[in-house]
Amino acid sequence: MMDMSYSPLLLSLKVAVISTAIVFLLGLIFAHRFSRKEFFGKSILEALFLLPLVLPPTVVGFGLLILFGKKGWIGKWLLEWFDYQVVFTWVGAVIAAVVVSFPLMYQSASAAFTSVDVKLENAARTMGASEWRVFWTIAFPIAWPGLLAGFVLSFARGLGEFGATLMLAGYIPGKTDTIPMAIYFAVEAGQMEKATFWVVIIVALGFSTILWLNWWSRRNMRRYSNEK
Repeated sequence: MMDMSYSPLLLSLKVAVISTAIVFLLGLIFAHRFSRKEFFGKSILEALFLLPLVLPPTVVGFGLLILFGKKGWIGKWLLEWFDYQVVFTWVGAVIAAVVVSFPLMYQSASAAFTSVDVKLENAARTMGASEWRVFWTIAFPIAWPGLLAGFVLSFARGLGEFGATLMLAGYIPGKTDTIPMAIYFAVEAGQMEKATFWVVIIVALGFSTILWLNWWSRRNMRRYSNEK
């Protein structure tokens, strides 16, 4: 009988939920602003936003370690002013998940806001609607399907993050042992039954997430077609 702790599941869900909430908010802000504004350096910033998509996760983790380590630009400041260290904590896992999943949210949100007809927004403005009201009553509802897709994909990505998390948060049982970490170190220890258990769990979670998104998308497409 294998000794099983469910802390990897709870921690993975905690990291995925918190990181997805952060990513969703940041994606909304940057994607909406960038979809409506043209300025010098926009392409460079967007390339930086999407860079984690093409870099190996360990490279992303190394960059985060440089920033948040004891001698890093941010880590040194946190240690001096708040006596707090991000490295080897679950917060480090959240930061890693945010960085690697943000490109998915940004891409989805950017495409969603770009599809919103600017004429509708301008018409609302001519009728006296504030920018806040224009966003929540026109842009957000129309862009919602794309935003939801980015939200779900970001959650799935945060749930399965490994490389950057290993570099920044490390592996401390009961503290930073997310499901991907538990799988890797169970295999390293020759605990194949335990590794298989966590593989089944994370595959089921990922599959259920994508399956629900596909079902929701098809249902809304049928509703849209019927309304037309």
